[in-house]
Parts: sequence; structure tokens; C-alpha cells
Amino acid sequence: MRIVIASGKGGTGKTTVATNLAAVAARDGEQVHLLDCDVEEPNCHLFVGPDITRRETVTVPVPLVDENICKGHGKCAEICEFNALACIDGRVLVFSELCHSCGGCWLVCPEKAIGQGAREIGVLEEGTAEGFQFTQGRLRIGEAMVVPLINKVKSTQNGSGLAIIDSPPGTSCPVIAAIRDSDFVMLVTEPTPFGLHDLTLAVETVRKLDYPFGVVINRAGAGDDRVNRYCREEDIPVLLEIPDDRRVAEAYSEGIMAITAVPEMYELFHRLYLDVCARCGGGVT
Repeated sequence: MRIVIASGKGGTGKTTVATNLAAVAARDGEQVHLLDCDVEEPNCHLFVGPDITRRETVTVPVPLVDENICKGHGKCAEICEFNALACIDGRVLVFSELCHSCGGCWLVCPEKAIGQGAREIGVLEEGTAEGFQFTQGRLRIGEAMVVPLINKVKSTQNGSGLAIIDSPPGTSCPVIAAIRDSDFVMLVTEPTPFGLHDLTLAVETVRKLDYPFGVVINRAGAGDDRVNRYCREEDIPVLLEIPDDRRVAEAYSEGIMAITAVPEMYELFHRLYLDVCARCGGGVT
């Protein structure tokens, strides 16, 4: 079973839900794999303290021009929609940072003078934490190619047990990449006007992708009831309301999970885990 923890905006509590849910499921005897796909700002590791045992540099293919073969026709530059190649005075210049690795340039080159080089976009890290498997991606600073690294992180799933995927915030391409091929999506929000606005965007996105989903309201009681009304009107299940508890906030600031700092939180997240298992067909193997 693959559960994605997503949100329409940052700062709603995705990491809180992802890490506590993973820990609860692991303590319940499930084989759990937590994947932090928020590769631009991964922070699950701050709470689960993983023992990283493997690191891998992640690259994407970029054009590599053989100047001894290239005739400077410029067909490669003509096909590139992102201006990653330019033909000047019969010489092809490559701007690899702009390349989206579509492969069009080496397909259209008449002389087959373009091969595949590699550009580093980040690093993949794997290990164990809190009794479960842990994987995260770290995007290289200044890098724009987020999706390939997310796909690389997701490729480490072993196909069994429970995979919990911490998605990037928002509704753009990285979020779509994280949600793709999931069994259930949890949308984490907060009871504020901004939270409601961005939740509506996230709901529209998940509905277009046609994945089952539900809502988790973080800091419940700190705002108003507009999020609850919206969910009732749209027939969206509210899976969990996490109380606005100062103890949880203080624990978060120290990198301590809610279920560790506040014992009653364990039961809340355990019920959430059982609820989602039931919605996905009765559980995991």
C-alpha cells in the first residue's frame, strides 16, 4: 500500500503526519518504508534520526557533443524547446543546466554527433529509523530538475508492506510525480483561510488524478470551522483532527515526534493508520 502525504501549501504538518504515521505502523508490526520526496527541503530525518547506510549520486542525461563529428547544422538547437543548445558559427554550445533530458537532440542529429553525458542533480540516501526503512532525496542547490530525483526516491520501494511518501507542497509537477501510482492521498491542512484556499487547489488536483483521498486537519481548534464545512459540503472524509497542543509544537521545535512527546497522540495516529488501511482494502501485507 502506498500512502502519499500532501498539502496545498507548505507548513501545514505533512512531516508531522508522515513521520508519526510511519512510526505507529512500524510499532504495529507492519513493514514500513518512509520516503521523503520533498527533495528541495527534506526534513523527515530531523524527527526519525535515520542511520544512513547508502548514498548514491543521482544524475540526468544531457547532450555531449563530439566536435570531431559535428557539422554544425543546428538541428539540435532547433528542436530544443528550452534553449539548452545553441549553434553559433557552426559550433554547438551546450547549456546543460537548461536541459530537460528529452533526448530530442541526439535523435535528430544527422551525423549522430551527440551522445549522452550526465549532470548531477542531487543525492539519494537510504537507511533505517524507528524500526522502518527510510529513503530521502536531497536536491542540489540551485537545481531545477526536481521530478527525476523524486522518481529515483520512489524507485527504491520494494513493492511490499506500507510505503509512506512525504510529498512536496503545492500542486505542481513535483507533487504529481509524488502522487502518481499511489493507493491513497492524505491532504494535510490547517483551519485558516489560507489553509482552506490551498486545500481546495489540492482537492481539485487529486480529483483530476482520480485517486482516493481524505483530509487531516492540523492544529484543530486554532482557527475557524470553514475547512470542516468545506469537507462536509464536498463529501470529503476528515480522517484526523490533530489538536492545537502546545506540547506538540514544543516537541516539533526540538525534533521530537508527537507520539513520543504526547502519549495520547499515539492513539490518534493509530486510529488514522487503521482507518486508511480499511479504506484501501483492509490492510497491508
